[in-house]
Amino acid sequence: MSKHLERDLDNLLQDLLALASSVETAIAKATQALSSRDAELAQEVIEGDNAIDAEENHVEEECLKMLALHQPVAVDLRRIISALKINAELERMADSAEDIAERAVRLAQLPDIKVSDKLQRMTDVTSSMVRQSLDSFVNLDSRLARLVCRLDDEVDRYNTEIIDELIDVMKQNPELIESGLSMFSAVRHLERIGDHATNVAEDVVYMVEGEIIRHKPTVAQIGDFG
Repeated sequence: MSKHLERDLDNLLQDLLALASSVETAIAKATQALSSRDAELAQEVIEGDNAIDAEENHVEEECLKMLALHQPVAVDLRRIISALKINAELERMADSAEDIAERAVRLAQLPDIKVSDKLQRMTDVTSSMVRQSLDSFVNLDSRLARLVCRLDDEVDRYNTEIIDELIDVMKQNPELIESGLSMFSAVRHLERIGDHATNVAEDVVYMVEGEIIRHKPTVAQIGDFG
């Protein structure tokens, strides 16, 4: 690897980590605003999305510039391609955080609808997936990435159970239908953040091992955890 490529790869990693930090903060604020009915905090997330979009554009431009200037091959090429894909996934996570924040703003104006503590557990698992997927990228840890893929089933289970509970509440309390639908939407966006974290983890496995595991759930989940 040339010194110029090594320098640019280091800078790219720092830019991507800065974006990841902004996205993690947006997710944390959005989910907190949802649970606390804090419209002001939710508005912070909404107003911060443009800055995240700008960060995402910058990382994409740097990836494309490196591909054109350095014409990398083998593992260096996989690193840049993976960074490009992870960058897009992070931006989509931020969009979902913004959607959750928008629902939080609306819910603050509606009758309160009680949700079981499963929502907090779902939030905790999803946040852990985001953090661990990024840790696996920084540390080139494909074993950790595969673990993140396995956690997606847990998030999906919570998503199904919470939505079933919301449907029951709306059936019994028609006056809570609008609140229930807004919460329903927020939960679905939280589930999508878990999906994006899974995609990041799959990109890490490709970067480290050169194996594409997307759309191969048995491969992604089994791994060697002995």
